[in-house]
Amino acid sequence: MGCSPSHGLDAETLEEYQDCTFFTKREIIHVFEIYEKLGLTEKSGLKRKATINDKLPKEVFTMELDELKENPFRERMCSVFSQSSTGELAFEDFLDMMSVFSEGATPDVKASYAFRIYDFDDDGYLDKKDLINTVSRLCGEHGLEEAERDLVADKILEEADLDGDHRLSYVEFEHVISRAPDFVNTFRIRI
Repeated sequence: MGCSPSHGLDAETLEEYQDCTFFTKREIIHVFEIYEKLGLTEKSGLKRKATINDKLPKEVFTMELDELKENPFRERMCSVFSQSSTGELAFEDFLDMMSVFSEGATPDVKASYAFRIYDFDDDGYLDKKDLINTVSRLCGEHGLEEAERDLVADKILEEADLDGDHRLSYVEFEHVISRAPDFVNTFRIRI
């Protein structure tokens, strides 16, 4: 497998990435160029362009990547897409994340990852604590009082908890998302 000197990805690798993402080859190259440049940041520890084999610490993405800097879920996003769950991202992890947040990703893929991002305790359900955490991040540090966040979480469960177990399964969450047409448009990162 020889590498193209212009972008570091050979034709076979590009083809494989295109087959498993929502990106064109040109978009994959653009995502790789962003990843390469992140290796030059002080937080990466590399002091050179990142390669396809490097893993960059989550701080590189949460503090240096404009598309994530202001996202209240930035650290959680990195943890969900990291193969090691540390938030450290290899290029393929980064490509997966950017693909899921792309305009081409399907609503069911976006819903699946949104569920995982909002499931802060990784138990496969969104319980009241997960919902309060989600609402807190969406409203900002000074957005709602604790009692208001608690009330919002209760109302969400009241409306969406179809089986009465005081938590949302993925199916229940997906049902809620299906009734929110703007969800797909807001759950994206433009590259």
